[in-house]
Amino acid sequence: MSSLIRHVTVDCADPYVLATFWAGVLGGSLADDDFPGDPEVTVTAGATALLFVRSDEGKSVKNRVHLDLQPQDRTRDEEVERLLLLGATVQGDHRRPDGSGWVTLLDPEGNEFCVERSGEERAFRSPAMITTDQ
Repeated sequence: MSSLIRHVTVDCADPYVLATFWAGVLGGSLADDDFPGDPEVTVTAGATALLFVRSDEGKSVKNRVHLDLQPQDRTRDEEVERLLLLGATVQGDHRRPDGSGWVTLLDPEGNEFCVERSGEERAFRSPAMITTDQ
């Protein structure tokens, strides 16, 4: 028998604040028993569960694992703008003139994550993109 992933766990300084940010990103919800000051806070969004756990160690290097987001009901660029309003910051812009690429953002505690093109954007391929974005 194999295992399944129950949570993706993120060490952080303030679990409630960071979980609230990610609940907004994912359209998810916090567990009913999670409150400000809690040492662990869970966000559930569809089949995904993120667990935020208080850690006194600050972030010092690039994440070894990060999340890649694909917008479901808006374009990549619209999603980036929405996430910036939620409190994310741009770490790196890897968008290309042909419309391909991604944007690397930082959450409020500096954890990297990427926003890729939506499924609709991936499905639309102009003749110029066919040679450069296979």
